[in-house]
Amino acid sequence: MATTKAKKAKKPSAAKSKPSASKSKASSAAKVKKAELVAAKTTAKKTESKKEEVKVITSKKPNVVREFFSRKFDASENILTIFKSGKIFGALIGEIVGVMLITMVVLTLGLFNPLYLIFAYLGITLLVFRLSGANLNPFITVGMLASRRMSAIRGVLYIIAQILGAWLGFMVVNGFYQAGLNTGMIEASTAALPTLTPASEIATTTEGTSLFWPIVMLEFVGAIIISFVYARALSYKKSAFTFSALVAGGVFLAMLFSVVVCSNFLYVNNNVFVLNPAVAFVYGLFPSSAEGFDALMQALMPMLVTYVVFPVLGGILGFYASDIAGKLSGEDLKA
Repeated sequence: MATTKAKKAKKPSAAKSKPSASKSKASSAAKVKKAELVAAKTTAKKTESKKEEVKVITSKKPNVVREFFSRKFDASENILTIFKSGKIFGALIGEIVGVMLITMVVLTLGLFNPLYLIFAYLGITLLVFRLSGANLNPFITVGMLASRRMSAIRGVLYIIAQILGAWLGFMVVNGFYQAGLNTGMIEASTAALPTLTPASEIATTTEGTSLFWPIVMLEFVGAIIISFVYARALSYKKSAFTFSALVAGGVFLAMLFSVVVCSNFLYVNNNVFVLNPAVAFVYGLFPSSAEGFDALMQALMPMLVTYVVFPVLGGILGFYASDIAGKLSGEDLKA
């Protein structure tokens, strides 16, 4: 009887333990819900703060001038890193060969045959595009530098390579020309290399007024045309043929404009424009000689102003005009 009573006495205690367990479960569930609520509130606060930061950032107006002059080339490229790979040497070889071929075409066909030049320029640009980007002209390179599409060290190396290429082209053609003279097959009076007539020496036959500034403006406008077209062609650089066709078309347009102006308005049939400072430097400026330094500077300064200074300014202006037009149309200049 005692054992049965003890068993009956234990039953209430077991019954009492059940509510305590349920209470602990309920409290733990409540704690979990509170933790979830706290986590939800913190995430909501974080998202709200992020939205406010985005609003602050978007509310700030972008600096148009800073964005326009922002760097568009690889920031890691400088004088210490550019020679670590062989790519720069391939690019320089491309510029040397390309300008050499252009100089040879100009010296053999002359500057008054723009129809031939467009096909030559198309082929040469296609040839070296994948190597160097086919600048092939110092005022194009300076325009790339001014619009921050190219590092300073690459631009300097390109210009040196372009002058060297023009000199090699001049030497090749002049070598064949001198060989013909030495063998007596040709005479200097009947066959001669096209020479770049200094603009300061050209005058009209009626009033004797110099055509210096018209020729300077001819080089200036031609450089603007070529550089503007080149800058626009960079948007199509994924297709080598499209890029080359646009660049060749720009050169053809500038050459055709110069030929028409010289023939119909200025009545000049001499080679008074070249639209390439590297070529002008080699066969117009480089061979110049004089008795003294003063006489040399007096002879060179008009040539430098005509065929170097103003074409370079035109190249910069052409790139800036292209960038302004692209920016106004919503184009990403870094692309």
